[in-house]
Amino acid sequence: MVLVALVSGTLLATGAQAGPRGHRPGHEAVAKKSGLGRIDLKGWAQAQFTSDRERLSSDRARHNKSRHTSSVAHLTTSAVYRTGTATTAAAVTRQASLTRQVSLPRAVAAAAADPSALVLYDTAGPYGQLGELYAMGVANLAGHFGSVTAKPVQQYTAGMVDSYSAVIYIGSTYYCCDIPDAIPAAFYQDVSTTTKPVIWMGDNIWNMANAVGVTQFTQKYGWDPTSSYYVDGSSVGTVTQVTYKNQVLTRKIPAGQDGGVLRPNVLTGPGYPAVTRLAEGLDTSNGHTFGWAIRSSNLTYLGEIPFAYVSESDRIIVLEDLLFDALAPATVDRHRALLRLEDISPDSDPTELRTMADYLYSQKIPYGINVIPVYKDPNGTYNNGVAQTITLAQRPKVVSALKYMLARGAVLMDHGYTHQYSNVANPYNGVTGDDFEFYRAHVDASNNVVYDGPVAEDSTLWAQSRVSSALAAFTAAGLPKPTLWTTPHYAASAADYKVFGSNFSARLERSLYFSGTLSGTSAGPNSFIGQFFPYVVKDVYGTKVLPENIGNYEPEAYNNHPARLPADLIASAKANLAVRDGFASFFYHPYYPTQPLKDTIDGIKALGYSFVSPSSL
Repeated sequence: MVLVALVSGTLLATGAQAGPRGHRPGHEAVAKKSGLGRIDLKGWAQAQFTSDRERLSSDRARHNKSRHTSSVAHLTTSAVYRTGTATTAAAVTRQASLTRQVSLPRAVAAAAADPSALVLYDTAGPYGQLGELYAMGVANLAGHFGSVTAKPVQQYTAGMVDSYSAVIYIGSTYYCCDIPDAIPAAFYQDVSTTTKPVIWMGDNIWNMANAVGVTQFTQKYGWDPTSSYYVDGSSVGTVTQVTYKNQVLTRKIPAGQDGGVLRPNVLTGPGYPAVTRLAEGLDTSNGHTFGWAIRSSNLTYLGEIPFAYVSESDRIIVLEDLLFDALAPATVDRHRALLRLEDISPDSDPTELRTMADYLYSQKIPYGINVIPVYKDPNGTYNNGVAQTITLAQRPKVVSALKYMLARGAVLMDHGYTHQYSNVANPYNGVTGDDFEFYRAHVDASNNVVYDGPVAEDSTLWAQSRVSSALAAFTAAGLPKPTLWTTPHYAASAADYKVFGSNFSARLERSLYFSGTLSGTSAGPNSFIGQFFPYVVKDVYGTKVLPENIGNYEPEAYNNHPARLPADLIASAKANLAVRDGFASFFYHPYYPTQPLKDTIDGIKALGYSFVSPSSL
């Protein structure tokens, strides 16, 4: 499960979902792991490793030579940088013509100073597509604080930093060797002289040091990027955890797909300022610890881009919290919790709904209820082979139970129209609550859910027709119009998300963000980044998104996902305490017993979280 997971072709999901009467488990949450079809993370990791080894080898050779002619070595380094810049000028101009600046909407809860963020990303190299995907992830998070502008770093011009509260650069292309540096010299210079907060993630910090002068860089920042590497010995090691604010956060990257974490060479002695190690990385292969995130002067540096293979307790939490330092440093600690009851339909048991309502009312817990207004079993999977369609209006006892819940603190939310697609397995059986509605998927031979792309008839008009039909079904049952939406199985096309945003005040969910949203040039319908949030954001689709960031109770393993019990949810809530104004948001299916819900709520309360209503955000 991610805060964010990259996906292109397959998506392994968290947030399991079983169903009444033996319904198959589904998955409401975005990826636990990145299954990449069009973006080869193994290839990217190997390319980064090769470049880092080549830079290390080159630096060693240069340093050996400098023992005899240090002045010549300095001139050679400068010449290499100037040559790299000159040879890429034409390429940069061509790339810039293919991209466009995208100014994202203002955040829903900007700080008093109305902070603004400039997000810059790479587009060069064989894995340039990663830059836009990562940029959307950063822009969404920064959308919690204020306005966001995202653009390729090649489009940076001198002095641009002065127009923003903070700058965030995402170094996803390793400029070295066969890939000339595409970052404008003006950016390196402005970063080195501005007093504005700068967050730099991943690659190319060494190129900045060379550009402004290593001595100048080290005397200002207290560490030397030119002698800092991803490789530690003969490999990138096995960094499995990051400690931040006394929380031990996970880092789980499959073998062969880890590009490593830069190990900063922090300098000590007279003339070097102190460097603060904000977060501590641990390499379990050799026991080495190092600064996973460090800060000196105005520069905060993260040794990797923490958006691939992310879970609810993952090191992405560090970035989510550090954004407060750059964009809202006066924010005080506050920890809120959200609960929603999931997959309620006309086929639900009204007694179970009332039981949940009574318990939550007794505990003064506000909550959302995700209701699917039309239940379909087109192949009679659970009805002895006889097709079945049930509307809310045809189940007055269910409607009465829903009104009972609304009178006791619940907030009505729309969870699709039928939460299934046609009469086909998508991916299981075509039954409401089990299957996707707005996206096609199948289960492969290894028991993984594979994302195939939007449904064949997907369009703005088609998605709007589903939403309109759903709202009409609520009206026909005498229920109020829902103002909040959750996408079935958290999967839809970019066009669909914009439809949802135009019909509802907010989405409460995890979401998919597709390539082309920033650049205008799509890499295909299955190139996207999946993301969940620790706080309310205004995303790149222009919609307010409420968080769901710790998953759901699921007592059984499914599709290669382990069971997720109350202790797991509570552990994730604890990890998210590191976000100074963050949430612990989860969902629960009312057909499960009440006790696991009680255990989860009690554990989250004991951590200091206060439950709030989705309608209050």
